[in-house]
Amino acid sequence: MLDLDVIDAHHHLCHLSAASYPWLEGPRVTRYHGDDVPLRRDYLLDDYRADAAQLDALGAQLAGSVHVENGAADPLWESRWIDTLITGNDIPSVQVVKVDLSAPDALTMLTLHAALPSVRGVRDILNWHPDPVYTHRDRADLLTDPAWLAGLAALRRFAFSFDLQVFPGQLRQAADLAADNADIAIVLDHAGMPIDRDPAALDRWRRDLTAVAARPNTTVKISALGTSDHTWTTDSIRRVVLDTIDAFGPSRCMFASNFPVDGLYSTFGRLFAAFDAITAGFDGTERTDLFAGTARRFYRI
Repeated sequence: MLDLDVIDAHHHLCHLSAASYPWLEGPRVTRYHGDDVPLRRDYLLDDYRADAAQLDALGAQLAGSVHVENGAADPLWESRWIDTLITGNDIPSVQVVKVDLSAPDALTMLTLHAALPSVRGVRDILNWHPDPVYTHRDRADLLTDPAWLAGLAALRRFAFSFDLQVFPGQLRQAADLAADNADIAIVLDHAGMPIDRDPAALDRWRRDLTAVAARPNTTVKISALGTSDHTWTTDSIRRVVLDTIDAFGPSRCMFASNFPVDGLYSTFGRLFAAFDAITAGFDGTERTDLFAGTARRFYRI
C-alpha cells in the first residue's frame, strides 16, 4: 500500500466546449505522444477526480494538485477559469500559466496573470526538434534569444517559478539558462523528456540531466514517461525514474500524472502503483518528498 499523501505536480483540464485549444483542433495528426483524438473532448474537474480516485485503492490520498496550462488559444481566459475552480475547490490547489515570454506584451500578460492568487509560475514550452513530429516550436534558439530572456527575467517581479520543458538535446542549454538565472526557481518538466530509450541515448540524457541538476535552483518533475513509451511497464520506466532521482535527490523530485495526456497509455492507479513499486526501497522521508513534499514546497501549496 502506498499509504501517503499525493500532490499531483502536473495535470491539465480542458474545456473544449467553451474555448479554443488549437493543438486539439484541425485535421487529425499523429505526433510523438500518439493519436490525440481521444483528448479532443472536455476533461473537467469531475473527470480528473474520477481518474485520481484510483489512488484510494493504493491507500493514498490526493492532497493537492498543480494545474499546468493546456494550450488554450486565450491563456488568460484559461488561467481565470482555473482560478475560479481553485477558489471553490481544494483540487486543483495552484496553477502554472502560459505566457509567450518572447512576445512584446509579455510583461503585460505576466501582470494580468499575477492578479490571480492561484498562480505560482509560468510555462512557455521550448521543445525544439528537427523532426516536425516532435517539435513544439519553429525556432531552435529561444533559450538564447534576447527578447525571450527579457521575458524570463520579468518573472522575478512576481516571484514566479518557471516550468522548463525541453528535449534531451536542449538540456545543456537548460543548464546554462539555470546558471544564468540562479534566482529564478526552475522546474524541469517530464524528466527532460527522454524520447529515445536505447541505452546510449539514455546515457547522454543522464549526463546532461546531471548538468541541470548541478544548478541548485532546479527541481524536476518525473512525469509524461508514457509519451515516448506507449506500452510502458514498471520495468521499462525504472531506469528513467531512478536516474532522475539519483541526479536531483528526492527532495528536488516530484511525481506527476500528466493526465489526461498520459491517460492515453495507462490508468492513474497503474501509474502511481509503478512509482510506488520503483521507490519501495526509499525511506519514509524520501517517499514523502517524492509524492507530495517537494511539490508542496516548490509551488507553495
